[in-house]
Amino acid sequence: MNEVRVNDVQLSTEKTFDPVWLRSFLAVVSGLSFTKAAERLGISQPAVSQHVRRLEEACGRMLLRRDTRTVALTDNGEAMAGFARTILAAHDEAVAYFTGSAMAGRLRFGAADELALSELPTILREFRQLYPRINLELTVTQSGILQRRLDANRLDLIFVNQPADSGRGLLVRRDQLVWVGHERVQLEADSPVPVITYSSPSLSRSAAITSLESAGRTWRITCNTREINGVLAATRAGIGICVLARSRVPADLRILTGRFGLPTLPEVEMALLANPRAAQQPIEALSRAIVNLPLAPLRP
Repeated sequence: MNEVRVNDVQLSTEKTFDPVWLRSFLAVVSGLSFTKAAERLGISQPAVSQHVRRLEEACGRMLLRRDTRTVALTDNGEAMAGFARTILAAHDEAVAYFTGSAMAGRLRFGAADELALSELPTILREFRQLYPRINLELTVTQSGILQRRLDANRLDLIFVNQPADSGRGLLVRRDQLVWVGHERVQLEADSPVPVITYSSPSLSRSAAITSLESAGRTWRITCNTREINGVLAATRAGIGICVLARSRVPADLRILTGRFGLPTLPEVEMALLANPRAAQQPIEALSRAIVNLPLAPLRP
């Protein structure tokens, strides 16, 4: 190992990043909170802080800006988050290669449709390659329907949207709900807001209606659908506006929050909920792959 001395302090010129540090760092990045990261990982908050500090020492850069109230990524932190996901994905793939071949059985997995349109198909394809003896059954529908099926023991693991701070399941990502519409859409202050939404039960539908009524705005449903493609098609057609997570807004649509007097919407969590009655080893393997998944905007 190469070494140098700076002011009589011995430093290693070879940098190693412990996967434990990387997992703690990504957990903090996911919710921008050391407390939530500790809860998610099942360890103490001081342990999370120590892991992040040791990672910063190892790379010689500040990755997070934190004070008593907020946590934010630095530019180096943004870069490390990308490297960390790549490193952990390779690490988990290696572990799965040498331990996963014996894993067998059935895994009934459900995903909310807007969460199933980007990188998730790639993750599922790689999962099937790593665990060929697991029969993966996929259900794609609305989050509320998936929750009912999980409770009824008809699914083993679900990837869904749920209210922020619900305290359920494994947090994958936290995001802000926003109003979304076509760039040429116009809303009149004294006219009902035209809402494009999922059929009930739907988190985004409830958020839209509750927020509008709390702000004293009238509304009307101009499109009622069960699929994200229907929501996007109607929004692109300009027949109304919809509600999406900020990170999922397609490039050809515009965020309208803050315009036309539209009220602020709540935050949302993307989370994994597991069935305690199901075999846990396949659930944990797929959960690890999804936690490291960088979600991209919905494609036009």
